[in-house]
Amino acid sequence: MGKYEYTNRDISWLSFNFRVLQEAMDKTLPLYERIKFLAIYSNNTEEFYQVRVSYYKQMLRHEREFPKQHFKNVDPAVIIKQINEIVTNQQSIFHLIFEQEIIPALRKNNIVLVNENDKLSEKQKSFISEVFYSDIITSIQPVLLVKKKVRPFMKTGQPYMALKMVSRDSNKHKQLERYGIIKIPTDHNISRFIELPENNEKHYIMFLEDVIMQHIDAIFPGYQVKSSYSLKLTRDADMEYDDYEEEDLIDAIDRIRSARSVGKPNRFQFDRAMPQKLLDYLTTSFHISKDIMVMGGNRHNFRDFFSFPNPVYPKLENQGLPPIPIPALANQKKPIASLIAKKDFLLSVPYQPFEHYLRFLREASTDPAVKEIKTTQYRVSDHSVVVNSLIAAAENGKKVTVFVELKARFDEEANLKWAYEMTKAGIRIIYSIPKLKVHAKIAMVIRKKGTKYGDQVYLGTGNFNEKTARLYGDHGLFTSNPEVVGEVKDLYKHLEDQQVRPDFKHILVPGFNMVSSFIEMINQEISNAKKGGIGYILLKMNGLQDKEMVDSLYRASEAGVKVDLIIRGVCTLKTGMPYSKNIRVIRIVDRYLEHARVYIFLNNGDHRIFLGSADWMKRNLRSRVECAFPVYDPDLKKELIDIMNIQLSDNVKACEIDENLRNQRIVTKGPDIRAQISISEYFKNKYTIPKYSENVLT
Repeated sequence: MGKYEYTNRDISWLSFNFRVLQEAMDKTLPLYERIKFLAIYSNNTEEFYQVRVSYYKQMLRHEREFPKQHFKNVDPAVIIKQINEIVTNQQSIFHLIFEQEIIPALRKNNIVLVNENDKLSEKQKSFISEVFYSDIITSIQPVLLVKKKVRPFMKTGQPYMALKMVSRDSNKHKQLERYGIIKIPTDHNISRFIELPENNEKHYIMFLEDVIMQHIDAIFPGYQVKSSYSLKLTRDADMEYDDYEEEDLIDAIDRIRSARSVGKPNRFQFDRAMPQKLLDYLTTSFHISKDIMVMGGNRHNFRDFFSFPNPVYPKLENQGLPPIPIPALANQKKPIASLIAKKDFLLSVPYQPFEHYLRFLREASTDPAVKEIKTTQYRVSDHSVVVNSLIAAAENGKKVTVFVELKARFDEEANLKWAYEMTKAGIRIIYSIPKLKVHAKIAMVIRKKGTKYGDQVYLGTGNFNEKTARLYGDHGLFTSNPEVVGEVKDLYKHLEDQQVRPDFKHILVPGFNMVSSFIEMINQEISNAKKGGIGYILLKMNGLQDKEMVDSLYRASEAGVKVDLIIRGVCTLKTGMPYSKNIRVIRIVDRYLEHARVYIFLNNGDHRIFLGSADWMKRNLRSRVECAFPVYDPDLKKELIDIMNIQLSDNVKACEIDENLRNQRIVTKGPDIRAQISISEYFKNKYTIPKYSENVLT
């Protein structure tokens, strides 16, 4: 056994997802915020099974095809068993929250989530019947399960109802149980939630499956339904297409929807109240193995709760935190390019408006001095203002080049659709690179030689997506620094031709200088600490898993370097060990998704600060095109340090992760500090906020 220990990446991720579930438990939050966290937890879990559990299942099915190092210290069967046990326990808590807290709280607010004990008015009953016969019945495909007959195909991620029935014609003393199954047709653009007419100033909402069950006689007219139970099947969705090139990749993307829909089963959720006899019949009929069975409640597919109606809106929801404009960039009298030409600007969404970037793009699309725009696209919003600005630029005679990453999981089809739209407008599209994902968030405006403002770039930690920019915490840098701009140009040359191998000295790129530069900066902190100085590292990212980087942080801790990590999700670094005694890992889960990647090294007080798109996961550092970029401006450095100090001081929504992966609440003396609220206040009263807890960064 080696000197260091590590936590399994997927077990550590389940700790994060439980932290999401803890937000649903928080009675200080508005009720619909708690419901939203139930939906997030459910959606996260679904994707986790589709991708990560699929990975372990594939290891078991194709052991010979997986490299031997994948199996080192990993027994896929053991990991799957651990995952299912953890998720089963979490699901029990999940359903207790929903059934014992959320439903009663809705009723207290005159919102009735209808159950079998609720008496409905004649008007409501008539409404339900009309909705069923006009909108629902034609989308239902009931199936009577018969032994040794072809079973129906269960769609992935779709709720079903299993029915226990008896024939109406059978002898009362010899009633044989029969079983049926119905897919709840939310995949037919029918809402999971039916809003009924108000009654006595109360709002009534009914599950789609309950509406169906009230009319079950019309679906199985020859049978008497004794009881019904919920179930859901999740299938593998981890498609392998890294080796494909351009046209072949496009063909593969076209096949992806059908391929995902017929993947191997990897999770079978069933109602905990289901009789064993029926459960055995279903698992036999659908060839469900015991190792994929996860007990749940009487409802499944809670990700549908993203669209749970709020009849008293805006009550019971979070009050918005309006983005605070950067005063200089909000000045419509001056072109944004004229401002960036003079100094760098840092954009922190959603605290500051993404509109600043949209304006940057919009003005470039009509600027006569602009000859070319280049950008990357990883995940695009449904009605993309960004893409429309690029199309406008092309229509205005600009040369526009967009690198579209088709391999962005679950967004492949949307990215392909937008790529076609941009191609029709005359935009040059460069598709994915074999064996690499382009995850860098970079946009460049190139002007004619001798023009007033010169070339400029925007470098980000998050996607160019105006929808997620309202929900994800990210940073972006506007700069005209010629050294940085020149290296971004070189990175585009590499994207267009992988034979081009630039020499990067300012930006950090995997396969060139990213890993070596981060190791060098860690080693510098180790050297400073050994010489009697202060060694300090602060890293914020979504995931930390790369073994070389984790080992470097362990060595830094052993040398006396203090390490603060703000890690949202996967963290294989094990806290509470002798070699990690100087490392603290915290996790912040609040109204915004913490998505930024920030890398800060004290460097004897002359801070080296980078932002970027790369987590310290093996995939990001070894098999993606990423871009980490330096922050040189002293004022922007101070702004970032202020923001990070606020996050390090959070004692409301931050948790410290212990060696057992428990999310431990942080208890400190002094006032409550909720980082996301405090950062919003910070931008309202920039540099006049109260002093936060001391930190070696300040």
